[in-house]
Amino acid sequence: MVKIAEGFTGIVSAGGENLMSLITSILPNVLILLTFINALISLIGEERVMNFSRRLTRFRLLRYTLLPVMALFFLTNPMCYTMGKFVEEDEKPAFVDACFSFAHPITGLFPHANSAELFVWTGIAAGITTLGKSTTPLAVRYLLVGIIVIFIRGNVTEFITKQLMKRSKNQNERS
Repeated sequence: MVKIAEGFTGIVSAGGENLMSLITSILPNVLILLTFINALISLIGEERVMNFSRRLTRFRLLRYTLLPVMALFFLTNPMCYTMGKFVEEDEKPAFVDACFSFAHPITGLFPHANSAELFVWTGIAAGITTLGKSTTPLAVRYLLVGIIVIFIRGNVTEFITKQLMKRSKNQNERS
């Protein structure tokens, strides 16, 4: 029983040490970034940000790259999905898929965007920093690959959604 209690106490202590390291390293960055982004939106004006987003959604390339990146950066997860109101109804699933798929790749450079995924990035970063290397090159590559992936996924999901909607419409017309 003593060994089990000591083992449990050791696990709790290790968790506490890990929490303190996160509080002193990443948490201040997240808070500053959130404050900065909210201030930036206030300075620009919320209505201007919304109008800009409406114009972006007309173009497929921007709809599945720039808009999801901006939504996650400025609004963070889960508020980023609200930007889907600027896309057409048959494009909404694809936009949400693009946002959802980008929620992790953005975390390496901008941890405020999706704090729920932070534990994954910190696990990866711990291995790299143990080797004495910088995590920034990996974070940049991860971000760029993430943008390519969300563009592909957005287009594939939009195609599938439109096909399913067309099929559903044809079935309803036959009924």
